Amino acid sequence: MATSTIPYAIVVEDDPIIMMETTYILEDAGFRVHESFDGDEAIVHLAEHWENTVLLFSDVDMPGSINGFALARHVAEHWPLIDIVIASGHVVPASGDMPDKATFILKPFNQRMVHDHLREILPDDRKPEPLKTAVV
Repeated sequence: MATSTIPYAIVVEDDPIIMMETTYILEDAGFRVHESFDGDEAIVHLAEHWENTVLLFSDVDMPGSINGFALARHVAEHWPLIDIVIASGHVVPASGDMPDKATFILKPFNQRMVHDHLREILPDDRKPEPLKTAVV
């Protein structure tokens, strides 16, 4: 990824308030964000824009034919370069729920928690500038 390219993240969340907050947190981290309200919509978007997307940030429970765990497995299989963060306040992943490369964050989360998590999991060449240059 070129240094001047702003990476994209896709947020998959059915709660509009949490969607708004998550989008703000990721935009503040330096991402351009696409919002999807279910996994089916996210897959359609990724099929068209996977080359520009570096991060999937998804809820577990949502409407549609797949939940966040199934979406994470689908993304890991079809677009292995996309990093995956799954979030929930109700469900904790059991063994085998998520692909090996996916990470989990508990809700409620805040900006600092998400930014610290992304600094830890994203390779430097896939981090937006604000995550690289932030004082921790």
